[in-house]
Amino acid sequence: MFTARCYGRCVTSAEGTRLTAESRHGLAVLASGTGSILQAMIDDGLPITVVLVDRSCRAETVAETAGIPVARVIRSSYAADFDRDAYTAQVVSVLLPYEVALIAMAGYGTVLGESIHDEFPGRIVNTHPALLPAFRGWHAVEAALEAGATETGCTVHFATLEVDDGPIIAQEAVPVLPGDTAQTLHERIKQVERRIYPAALWKLLAELETSGVS
Repeated sequence: MFTARCYGRCVTSAEGTRLTAESRHGLAVLASGTGSILQAMIDDGLPITVVLVDRSCRAETVAETAGIPVARVIRSSYAADFDRDAYTAQVVSVLLPYEVALIAMAGYGTVLGESIHDEFPGRIVNTHPALLPAFRGWHAVEAALEAGATETGCTVHFATLEVDDGPIIAQEAVPVLPGDTAQTLHERIKQVERRIYPAALWKLLAELETSGVS
């Protein structure tokens, strides 16, 4: 169903205690795509400890170029009987040794099960190309155009078991212009996303540091 591999300076359980001090305020990024959001996080200097991917993707190259370890928990099944809970347990087991304070989803294509929320309660963050609660789901940009919306945007929010339903951290509106296509509109949303997402993550990391979470 899936395989797990690490490349670069990946952490094993035996190393976890030794690495706690140096990565206790770090960030794990979950990615599946081109890595454009990941690159924005890197450019902003966020302390990314590991990038975890569920498939072969350009985000791996982005991470490796920046010297960030890549963990691959490859999802090989997209069938209706996909064992989401077992897959999620594997993701959790790979992330735990890094002692990260926060997890950021960056275009991650697999919806994860309950165990990751149990292990990292209130510490998983996502970004969505719409002004939630409007236009939930994977095709939010297309949905906004089909609905004739004059405005959409970007939302940074806490991830929960209910997709695109977690508490909102930050939002910014983006106008829908005459003649917009899904591609042109999404690109303007991404420009906002690459700015407000890293800023929100810095704020959350600072709050976790103040509260003593490690």
